[in-house]
Amino acid sequence: MNFNRHSSLEGQHAFLGASKYHWINYDESKVAEAYAKFLATVKGTELHEFAAQCIRLGQKLPRSPKTLNMYVNDAIGFRMTPEQVLFYSENCFGTADAIAFRNDILRIHDLKTGAIPAHMEQLLIYAALFCLEYKVKPGEIGVELRIYQNDDIITAEPTAADITPIISKIITFDKVLNKMKEQEEIL
Repeated sequence: MNFNRHSSLEGQHAFLGASKYHWINYDESKVAEAYAKFLATVKGTELHEFAAQCIRLGQKLPRSPKTLNMYVNDAIGFRMTPEQVLFYSENCFGTADAIAFRNDILRIHDLKTGAIPAHMEQLLIYAALFCLEYKVKPGEIGVELRIYQNDDIITAEPTAADITPIISKIITFDKVLNKMKEQEEIL
């Protein structure tokens, strides 16, 4: 049998694909709801890419109480770096939407485009990863975390007491995972 070639689709997944088979149990309204969520995710990715490009170029957006505009303009104003990977190990790393470290103040901003309420824990993990990667003691710096969502800004100023336990968990859990990986290699 000579199978048809679909080289442009190799490595991709269709919305109604076999690897995400749950849709066979949906009705029409459920598939429409799932597709709307998928489109929102795609839009969120595109908005993050757009915001990062604006920040890199220093292109402010019109002054507005809109989430995207506030996020971009604040990141530019604070001279932040967009989409910065923070790395501790292969087991623990993440990408901060926007970050700056200047005058012993760590700023991390997160753009949320979805309706699900954001959680500050994600930004606390970024702060811990920053401290680990750059060997900064959380008690020796100031930290400001911001979540931009639903035309609002949620701000937190965590202390070393908030960040240090996360650093400890990262270190401990990384060791646990590495030990498990070593044991797997032996088998």
